Amino acid sequence: MRRRRRPLSMTPLIDVIFLLLLFFMLSSTFSRFADVELMTAGAGGAADAGTPLFLQLREDRLSLNGEDRPLEALEGAFASVDRPAVVIVNVARDVSSQRLTDLLVVLNTLDGIGVQVLVPS
Repeated sequence: MRRRRRPLSMTPLIDVIFLLLLFFMLSSTFSRFADVELMTAGAGGAADAGTPLFLQLREDRLSLNGEDRPLEALEGAFASVDRPAVVIVNVARDVSSQRLTDLLVVLNTLDGIGVQVLVPS
């Protein structure tokens, strides 16, 4: 005598998937990434901000007022700058967003330094 197969019920499978989804959602941590503040240029805001500095950001190099500098040594370059100062950052088209973010994180740690970013159109 041959036994007939009953149809497979999907209800227990859906319950298990729901429980797994709930477990992973509740056990995961949502870390907050670092924020980088960007200010927009206002009328007359740069004129009274202090000493203007010009920083050119390229994918392969970085220059401050025409002098090439590595990103790691940028903090030391601002040691002799009178505060407050504004840094005008000229970003090349080929620069990745990660490289720009790395630069902004370094500049954000400096006290008395305002940053304005020029983006190519």
